[in-house]
Amino acid sequence: MPVDPEAAITITAYDWVPDFAQGQVRDLRVRWALEETGQNYAVRYLSQGQQKEAAHRALQPFGQVPTYEEGDLTLFESGAIVWHIAERFPGLRPTEPAGQSLSLEWLFAALNTLEPPIMDRAQMTIFEVAEPWAGPRLPSIDERINERLQEASDRLGTAEWLGGSFSAGDLMMVSVLRIIEGEGLVEAFPNLADYVARATERPAFQRALSDQLAGFTGNPPPGFDEWMADLRAKQGELA
Repeated sequence: MPVDPEAAITITAYDWVPDFAQGQVRDLRVRWALEETGQNYAVRYLSQGQQKEAAHRALQPFGQVPTYEEGDLTLFESGAIVWHIAERFPGLRPTEPAGQSLSLEWLFAALNTLEPPIMDRAQMTIFEVAEPWAGPRLPSIDERINERLQEASDRLGTAEWLGGSFSAGDLMMVSVLRIIEGEGLVEAFPNLADYVARATERPAFQRALSDQLAGFTGNPPPGFDEWMADLRAKQGELA
């Protein structure tokens, strides 16, 4: 569905992020859910820094994106928003109670079991790459990630989706696995790599990704170019 400035649903997103974060900011998960359920939505874009201002903190107390507004309801946290969309509109939640519980189970597993070590890895390989503890910590982080990927791979087996038909649980699981796509971790498990490919080939995902990327029309904050040059220099020293 096209992004509609007059839509009843409004989400927030950044108007600029570094190249390495484009296609990964968590509003993509919400856009994808809205696309899967056929809902129009509007986007309120924030420049870097605005997310920490009082007006946005009234919606998101931690100063992050996304947020979701629909009538008198305001939500934050991508998992809560995606599950609300799944409950509110048909398309992402199985009709039978057991299937609904399985979908919610996998949504929580993605956020609570897989995402923490994956985000630890991002912290060590991007933001803290030059710190003395980064290199020594990385092997243990990768070991934890591989253990979780093996367990997820074992459970998925030859199935197309976790828990039956494509649902909010799959949407969130694939969103998390995409963070390390191309790093050789997911690719070590062919059924998980195929699972991610199957999900991201869905037209709803492609529309959501295209719309997110098209929204990055803003400018970096002051000092970003210098920070990025310093980061690349440190990464080069450690290569």
